[in-house]
Amino acid sequence: MRDEILLDVDNLSKSFTLTRSLGDVLRSRTPKVDAVSDISFTLKRGETIGIVGESGCGKTTLGRMLLKLIEPTGGKITFAGQDLSALSHEEELAFRRRAQLVFQNPFDALNPHFTIRRSLYEPLFNTRVPEDKHDRMVAEALVRVQLDGMMHLLDSYPHQLSGGQLQRVVLARALVLQPDFIVADEPVSMLDVSVRAGILNVLREVRDTMGLAAVFISHDLALVRYVCERTITMYLGSVVEDGPTKDVVTNPLHPYTRALVQAVPVPSVDQSHEPLPLTGGLPDARNPPPGCRFSDRCPLADDGCRLGRPALREVAPGRRVACFKVPSLA
Repeated sequence: MRDEILLDVDNLSKSFTLTRSLGDVLRSRTPKVDAVSDISFTLKRGETIGIVGESGCGKTTLGRMLLKLIEPTGGKITFAGQDLSALSHEEELAFRRRAQLVFQNPFDALNPHFTIRRSLYEPLFNTRVPEDKHDRMVAEALVRVQLDGMMHLLDSYPHQLSGGQLQRVVLARALVLQPDFIVADEPVSMLDVSVRAGILNVLREVRDTMGLAAVFISHDLALVRYVCERTITMYLGSVVEDGPTKDVVTNPLHPYTRALVQAVPVPSVDQSHEPLPLTGGLPDARNPPPGCRFSDRCPLADDGCRLGRPALREVAPGRRVACFKVPSLA
């Protein structure tokens, strides 16, 4: 059961049409940006994957496609053997019960005019769960996020709760349907550091007790290492590295992943750091460089990197890297 593939992503792509300038109109051009380009991976039941990369790399777009919140422009997503693009209305409703999103900002994720009780019951009404099950399912969700001792909060409004309490409520709302799969988009980025540890412990406990398959979207490698078994690094819409989290963090192979790991702050009296292994400026996603998309910033890049785009290839069991400079480790 644990080795059964729940989610199969095959050559997934998403392009967005940009607002045209006067010059584009006069030249009959329609500018586009490739937010996600030809991404493929699988997710097993109960497996947790972290998606890391800088802002604008396509992490959130990928997560929303996995939940069928936006439609891809290319490729295919298969969930439990079903093509998400071919679901009937009833099949999509069943998918909504099995796949949920944990929002980044708990202060915006809940309707300020709804009580916490109504927010928690809303998914059950929307997916037509029989009403005689509602009370039990909400109570179980509150236990999972360690809010069972605070039932008085149910008649409160979002502005009356702390950020940590709100994030637990948002997580409870995602879990109330007892899903098989969740996407958590920066689930602790809006919280104080002192509150994050409690939320991360809840996420780990939920992962272990419910056997959830999960995708955690984050730029925080500490979160990914704590919660996720496997890590995928994205850069300009493409996957550049994929492997077990421990290996990716302790021995990053792609130059971009190395830079991400090196950029993680380490508490120390001496706050001086070696320069990051990056050159050049931030790329324009509307006009990515030819060849390897990281070539303009990579200290190892040569003419070959700028002419050809490296394929994501397996360099060791369970590890894939898109870089001409990384030799096979097998």
